[in-house]
Amino acid sequence: MEEMNSCSTRESCEVCTTTDKRSAWDRYPGYRVDLLPCQSIGRVSYEGKVIAQSDACLFVQESEHDGRLYFPEGAVNWEYFEASQHQTFCPFKGDASYWTLKLGEVRLENVVWTYRDPFPEVEGLKGYVSFYTEMVKVELLQSWSGEAGHSVATTLPVWGDAKDLLDLLDVKPVAERHFVSSPYPNPPIGTFITQLKERRRRSVVEGGHQLSQAIVAASKTVPGQRVTSASMIFSKAASFEEPLDVQVEVLRAGRNFSTLEVKTVQNNQMRSVALVLMDSSSKDRIRESMPMPNVAGPDASVPIDMKVTGREIRIVDGAYTNALDHIGPPELYAWIRFRDAPVEPYLHTALMTQATTHWTIAAALRPHPGLSQALAHVSLSTGPLKTDISFHDDVDVTQWMLYVNDAVYAGKGQAQGVGKIFSIDGRLLATYSVHTMIRDFVDNGSGHNAM
Repeated sequence: MEEMNSCSTRESCEVCTTTDKRSAWDRYPGYRVDLLPCQSIGRVSYEGKVIAQSDACLFVQESEHDGRLYFPEGAVNWEYFEASQHQTFCPFKGDASYWTLKLGEVRLENVVWTYRDPFPEVEGLKGYVSFYTEMVKVELLQSWSGEAGHSVATTLPVWGDAKDLLDLLDVKPVAERHFVSSPYPNPPIGTFITQLKERRRRSVVEGGHQLSQAIVAASKTVPGQRVTSASMIFSKAASFEEPLDVQVEVLRAGRNFSTLEVKTVQNNQMRSVALVLMDSSSKDRIRESMPMPNVAGPDASVPIDMKVTGREIRIVDGAYTNALDHIGPPELYAWIRFRDAPVEPYLHTALMTQATTHWTIAAALRPHPGLSQALAHVSLSTGPLKTDISFHDDVDVTQWMLYVNDAVYAGKGQAQGVGKIFSIDGRLLATYSVHTMIRDFVDNGSGHNAM
């Protein structure tokens, strides 16, 4: 056997290239292949031609692999395919048969496969086929806004759903003033086969993610007050592959205002620390805020796929791009909304906060030819160092929010950004600043920057 037929890449590994065609389940009892009903419409296309579509797909989550979408055989336009003589063997699923795509002059060999007689552990795969995402476009389509013609497309492989993101931000109490966020996915990918683990993509928890968790932990520690501002320093990168411990210390508890320190710890090392101000709120004595900038609305902005279903992002003027020749002013405007409304107001705040550290670096790179966020962790070492945020008005994350991001300085291997978040009706929801690192990448041999 020359290749692994259901991997996230078409490369081989020692388990899947074995000539022993027995099941490997007894050798790897902790291995997982979960067959989950897909809540979205699945679509496969090539150069704009739809070759498969179904609302009855399976989403298959497997140890060592990116998630795969499996389609009912009847959902495929088989007139575009011919059977192949190619066959492979997966020690966790069985023998696979293939088809080749023929579309005009185009011929894509062995692009789709099926397990006609899968092992009992994955018997539910029978009657389903899957496609190589490296060769054709495989998408999840969701329509949840109630707007006519609305659809959000997320291309596989996906990171996860907005529910997964919210579950990670909503840290769980394990002791007094001590909270935990589980690994993601849980159990983690890449724990069985070393060769595949070494090919995994970088799994780093964003700074805004940690800040959001601190806001949730503080809100649960002092439930009678709301977070009005938070300042976090990111001391060391955190990984999704291990739990995060969020530890809260109440520095001062007051009737009107409280001050808390929130630390994020992983493997007994501090990853970030925040100073959080909370208050019990009061009625307006005065009210005034800056106006929302006059920019294109979400309907006139460019959709962007950031691999999370249940969240929609659109970029004004398509300014967030990997193109190295896209030059513009050091600013980015992003519209964001979510499919589902969390129950607690502080979870709305956490979801809104999570994206704040994402835009400053891209904005800072825009004026410079030959640079874009596509070079992050490749030739540029980038990441947030510190974030400050203040919350002003009530937020509903199911409604469009405009993130206004200006990079006001770049130099000495760093950049500084200032940001505002507005509701679709023009209310100022939050203001923030982000201090980031932008330096030449130095590979220490592990694929991570040598600090």
